Amino acid sequence: MRHSYGDDPDQWAELSRARATPRGVAVVIHGGFWRARYDASLGEGLARDLVDRGWNAFNVEYRRVGRGGGWPDTLSDVADAIDALATLDLDLTRVVAIGHSAGGHLATWAGGRARLAPDQPGASPRVVLTGVIAQAGVLDLRGGAREGVGGTAITDLLGGGPEEVPDRYAVADPLSMAPLDVPVFCVHSREDDAVPFSQSETYVDAARRRGGVAELLEFHGGHMDHVDPTSGAWRRALGALERLAE
Repeated sequence: MRHSYGDDPDQWAELSRARATPRGVAVVIHGGFWRARYDASLGEGLARDLVDRGWNAFNVEYRRVGRGGGWPDTLSDVADAIDALATLDLDLTRVVAIGHSAGGHLATWAGGRARLAPDQPGASPRVVLTGVIAQAGVLDLRGGAREGVGGTAITDLLGGGPEEVPDRYAVADPLSMAPLDVPVFCVHSREDDAVPFSQSETYVDAARRRGGVAELLEFHGGHMDHVDPTSGAWRRALGALERLAE
């Protein structure tokens, strides 16, 4: 069932309920470098597979760059969508965010919302995540902007580079928030030609060096393998999900 969390046509999420007692809620956040031409259809197959495996799946749409999104609305939308779970008569003991590419950025960012100052987008969460799985996530925004990851995708999202809008990077960059208070599993391939493997490697190294729980799970394959529920990439993500369900 589709639920709106705002007035914009792109402020919705699809809740698919497990047929038996659910193992928890899996929030699916699609990627596409935060751009309007990509949408929540990318997460539909994963959501169906999660339901088959006993999870309530919440496939999130949000405003993207070129369609009302960008700073701060894209981040606020994901925060508001997750908080909408509190209104849906669900057991929220276990809520895991699973995000691909730009969605991996948003999922990991959402895992640190409780630390945000009250005036920052996404602050004061009603629903707190218990774990994050980032699938080829864009997790080092400063480095990614300088390296041109996704072309101009990062600067388009935040309205400038790290030197131009440093305060926005301080809020939005998962690397600056590492480590989180919850486990983060990063699934990534060294063969990824869209988001460099170093994005996950840098994040996990920093999180662990600072005392956090983070793990890098490698597989062989391409960037879009993550949204294929028959792929090795998804099997790695499911393995992480099993560990988060223990």
